[in-house]
Formats: sequence, C-alpha cells, structure tokens
Amino acid sequence: MDPGAREDLLVRLFLGLRGCGLALGIAELIAAREALAGGLGGGGEDGLGWLLRLLWCRSAAQNAELDTLLHRLMEERQESGAPPPDPCEPPEPVPLQAPPADEPPPGEPQSLPPAPPPQPAPGIGPMPVRAPQTPDRAAAQRDLILYDPISRRAMAQGWRHLRRLVKDGPCDLIDLDATVERSARLGWYDGPVLERRATDRGHLVLLVDQGGSMVPFHRLTRDLVHTVAESSLGQVDIAYFQNVPADEVYLDPHRTRKLPLDLLLADCTPESGLLLVSDAGAARGALERQRFAATARLLVQLKRQSHAIAWLNPVPSRRDPHGTGQRWAGSTAQLIAAIVPMFPMDEDGFGNAMDVLRGQTHRVAP
Repeated sequence: MDPGAREDLLVRLFLGLRGCGLALGIAELIAAREALAGGLGGGGEDGLGWLLRLLWCRSAAQNAELDTLLHRLMEERQESGAPPPDPCEPPEPVPLQAPPADEPPPGEPQSLPPAPPPQPAPGIGPMPVRAPQTPDRAAAQRDLILYDPISRRAMAQGWRHLRRLVKDGPCDLIDLDATVERSARLGWYDGPVLERRATDRGHLVLLVDQGGSMVPFHRLTRDLVHTVAESSLGQVDIAYFQNVPADEVYLDPHRTRKLPLDLLLADCTPESGLLLVSDAGAARGALERQRFAATARLLVQLKRQSHAIAWLNPVPSRRDPHGTGQRWAGSTAQLIAAIVPMFPMDEDGFGNAMDVLRGQTHRVAP
C-alpha cells in the first residue's frame, strides 16, 4: 500500500471511529502517523489494523468496530479500483474558452452573480487535542452502591439540639422589651435595661471506635467528628478506642497519643452528654462475652458521671429496609443494647440519640 493511500485510509478510519463514539483526538492521530513512519504496522491491511487496535482501542467491542470499518473501507477501495489522488500532485489546468456571443466584450463592466457561501468539507471539523475521558459502556452499566445512612447536614443540625444556653456572661446586652416597659411605666426614658449574655454550657464526650471491624465505617465516623468539631457546642471532648474503651483512650484516630480515661471524664457533670460510636460486635455477628463484660464495666463507670448516655451503631439493626431480619440479634450488640440506649446510625437513630443526650428518657431495647 502506497503512503498516499495509507494516509487516506488512516484519516477515514479516524473519522469513522470518532463517529462511532470512540474517544479519539489529534494526539491519537499523530501517534498513529509517527508509528507508521517509524516502520510499525507493516504495509498491509492486517498490520495497520494491529497497530490501530494497539493505539486506539481499549475493549473487545472497540476492536470489533475497528475491524468492521477497516474491512468495509478496503472493500470500497477494491470496488473503485482507482487509487486516491496524490495530494502533492498539482491539479490539471483548465483550458481557456471563448466567451459566448451574448456576453459583453472584456472592456465593458458586467454584474457578477453573488458567490455561494463556502461549504465545509464533510466529516472535517474542529477536534480536541486530547481525547476526552469517557467511561467504558460496560462500566457505565454497573450500579455503584454507596452506604450513606445519614448526611453531614443532618449531623450538623442534630448537634444544635445539645446546646445549653445559660445567661451567665457579661451584662452588656439591651433588653428592648424591658426597656420599653420600664419607660412606659415611669413616663420617661431612664436608660436601657441590660441583661447578661448567654453562653453555651453544653458538654459532649464523644468516644469513637477506630480500626478493626469499624474500618468500613470510617467515613461515617470521620464526618461525625468533623461536624461536631465545627458545631457551636460549648465543650466537646473527642477520644478514640478499639473495640472497648479501657483505662486509656487516644486523642487521635491513629491511636498514638494516649490519655487516661479518668482525665477525659474529669470535666463531666450530670448534664454532660456521653456518646459512644461502635459496632459493638454486630459487624462480625459474634457474641464475645469478654467484650460485653468489659463494656458493661465501662458503662457503669460512665453512669457515675452522667445518665445522658447513648450509643450509635453504624451497622443497621435490620438486614433490609422492610424491617425483616435482625442483624444485632445473637451478637454482643444485643446484650449491650439491653443496658444502654443503642440506635442505628441513620437519621432517625441519630435524632433519638440526641434526645437521650438532652436528658429525655428512652425505653431501652429488651
């Protein structure tokens, strides 16, 4: 195959494959030209197809489209039997003809018809320099399942319910209603009535299970920590543990900085809220009596500090949204849920946990 015919076939293949939906740009066309100029692909149809499959195609479906188009173009070339014109060869000159008799002589002016607008060549147009990143058709049909039971917005709104405003700040705010009432009672304005600023005395201790069976839920716990850190609560103490909080907890999620648990609970009052986030053994579905005994001892210690204790479990309590199939049953989570209010980590469960931390009573699951 001569270079001119090969170049024409390459361009027609390029335009045809782009019309079929392949992500091809100028960079792919230049790469194919350089490879052919370097001697790759041989001089026949099979070599050209092998080279273009290697450079342009990324799946079996694209290989089939290339082979079909190449075979059709080669059949059209054989049926025509005429090689394409050489682009370097100048066009043949057009012979001059005498003007008809009814036309005026060359010296007289004549009105010329308007020139037709230029028509773009078919199949030629602006192309991207780099091929766009389009997903594979087979990959686009796969359904991606994302476990997202609660959003960051719902978390941020839930933390607001834990605020406990107490007017014990500086007395520098004007009470407009009291000022108007006093002026009306006295009959003249005797100065503003001031009141104290309200400060948030809410206190939350957040204990997060990190590592082990909680690895699939790290995104949820990370969002939980970020939203409570950005909230306007008065005091938030965050600590991490693995499986069961022992005498020492950690101040970072990588569990490198230790802190005694008694020191973490030193600022707790009966109004403080204690929130634990862990799967409590429900992720593996096992019943570990040692873990339950250690968790029970911890809960007894926490109840000495405050009775506003709640537990968020990222593992759903049921296997499907229709309410059938218990997931906590038969695991350590079922025993722990009998001594502390435990809720699934969804919007409803998060709201119920906030109610418990606010001091509202909640029935413990049997």
